[in-house]
Amino acid sequence: MGDCCTPAGGAKSHPRKHRCPANGREYSGVSARTIACHIQKAWAWTQTATHYFFCEDPGCDVVYFGDDGSTINKSQLRTRIGAKEMSDDAPLCYCFGVSKADYLLDPAIKDFVIAQTKAGLCSCETSNPSGRCCLKDFPKPARLD
Repeated sequence: MGDCCTPAGGAKSHPRKHRCPANGREYSGVSARTIACHIQKAWAWTQTATHYFFCEDPGCDVVYFGDDGSTINKSQLRTRIGAKEMSDDAPLCYCFGVSKADYLLDPAIKDFVIAQTKAGLCSCETSNPSGRCCLKDFPKPARLD
């Protein structure tokens, strides 16, 4: 789909995975830049960790956590975290304002998002709280057997 969320040169500057201090599961890294776009009062946030990670477990209140054990919970963010919500109005694509309900009503929306991503018009790295491409969040089509 393009490399909208891959750092220049494809190199990662942080460990790929780290365990969430709240649920003990491993999650992928996220940039401090992404966190700053979603945390309330970004100007008051002090980075304490060397690397940060995104916990996508819907049952865990932690959204971001650092390799130093620091955590940032849902209540500390100004953005709804679609990966942690089960409702149909939960965000699915942050770049273009698509909810799960929008996609369920019109699956062709995904084609629009794919085209925009290919054209380099997405901003997943900062718009999506996970820091990754929104396309991975679209539900997989149901298989007909």
